[in-house]
Parts: sequence; structure tokens; C-alpha cells
Amino acid sequence: MNDVENKHFDLDNTLRQMTILYIEDEDNIRLNIEKTLLLICKRVIAVPTGDAAIKTYQNNRIDIILSDINLPGMSGLEFTKLIREENRFIPVILLTAHTNTELLLAATRLRLIDYLTKPINFETLHDALKRAAKEILQNGKFFIEFQNDTLYDTNKKLLKNTQTNTELKLTTSEIELLEYLLKFSNRVVSTDELKNALWEEPDLATNSALKNLLNKVRNKIGKESITNTSGLGYRLNIK
Repeated sequence: MNDVENKHFDLDNTLRQMTILYIEDEDNIRLNIEKTLLLICKRVIAVPTGDAAIKTYQNNRIDIILSDINLPGMSGLEFTKLIREENRFIPVILLTAHTNTELLLAATRLRLIDYLTKPINFETLHDALKRAAKEILQNGKFFIEFQNDTLYDTNKKLLKNTQTNTELKLTTSEIELLEYLLKFSNRVVSTDELKNALWEEPDLATNSALKNLLNKVRNKIGKESITNTSGLGYRLNIK
């Protein structure tokens, strides 16, 4: 396999680990594109409006945004402007049924990966998503840095000490806890929510079991990297 093929394989493999937020108000189009996207990525959250997309973005870890421009209420451009106020790096691809110079000019100011015309061609969409994956890798957004010189590779599920360049072994349970806290790193996650997410059997989901697991992860990524808000729950702090 040559270098070009290797790069394409890596980008496709990266996409298979990602979650895409897809916004489209037409039900049939949304359903069909959602099915297409699931052939490429790990998870798709498809919603019909910008307002729903804001709530979804706030409550989920989103890697790539794919949005129609013409939406009821908040437009795709308005939604993207709101996202850009707090996140300059998340890749955004906008879709439109019409080529409009004024819209295109406004869109170019939002640091888009691409501006695609509907109906969407699969290869064109796939290429745009691979460019999004490449930008994520280039910006280091697949690598989460913690306070104690540890780096977590969200693609390979590996934790490394950057000072000694050595891998810190994580158990399956530790990875599940870290991934869940990463997914909802924009908020405090309650104790009950964590127990329900991490243990299938309620009898095993005790407070002591959760604290023991939290302490093991804290010892590896730094105690200050997971903070406890008394009476509410836990939150992951990313450097």
C-alpha cells in the first residue's frame, strides 16, 4: 500500500471513531443522509433544527458538524456563528440547495471545511469528511492533554506520559469511565448517571465501586483532572 493509500486509510479509520452532528429539516433527506453517514462514522446525531442542534452540541461530544443552511428558525449560518463563538476549531460542512454568492461569502468567514450543493454526491461528501478528519488530526483534537503531563489518544484509547514517553495501562473499566466523562466534559456528570452508564448490574454499581474506579483513573491522569462537586457529581477538566 503506497503513502497516499495509507493516508486515506488512516482518515477513514479516524472517521469511524467520530460523532457527526447532522442538521436537516426535511425528514426524508435527513433519514437517507443519516444512513449514509453511518457507513462512514461511528455515530450520527440527526436533528431538524438549529435550536435542537444547540442542545445536542451542549450535551454530547461532537467531532464534526454537517448542516443545511436553510433551516426553520435559526439558519445553518446563524447556528455556525454561535458555535464559532466558543469553538474555532470544530470542522463544519454547510449544505445548500442553491448557489448564492452572498451566502457563500458569509460562509467563508466561518472557517468551513466545505460548502456543498445539494443533492449531495456521496464521494464529494466523503472527501469533505476526510478533510475534516485530517484537520482534527492536524489540530491535535484527537489527543486530550491532562494536567500531569499525560496525553490520551481518543482514537487508539491509549494514555501516555509525555515526559517519559511511556504508555500508562488502562483497564476496560477505566477507559469506559474516561470516555464517558470526555463525552460530557462540558458539564458535571451525576454519580447515578455514571453508575448507570458503567455497570449493567445494579448490585455492582455501588458508591464505593465508583469511587475506587475514579481514584484509579485520577492516579493516572492527575487528581485535579477529575473534580467532584459535592452533591452533584464529577467533571473532567481538560488542559
